Amino acid sequence: MRAMLWVVGVVAGVLILLGLLLEAVRWLIIIGVIALIAVLVLAFLKGRQAVNQHSARRR
Repeated sequence: MRAMLWVVGVVAGVLILLGLLLEAVRWLIIIGVIALIAVLVLAFLKGRQAVNQHSARRR
């Protein structure tokens, strides 16, 4: 009986930790996607700024 309680407790603990880990992974993926979008937008803006400065120098 005591062994069965230990097994149930360990399985419950593993399931809880697995749920927390999957939740954390989901949030890390969301944060990573937001950071990737921010980097792409900044790169686009910097590229446009460089092109505009280059064309202004030619005049």
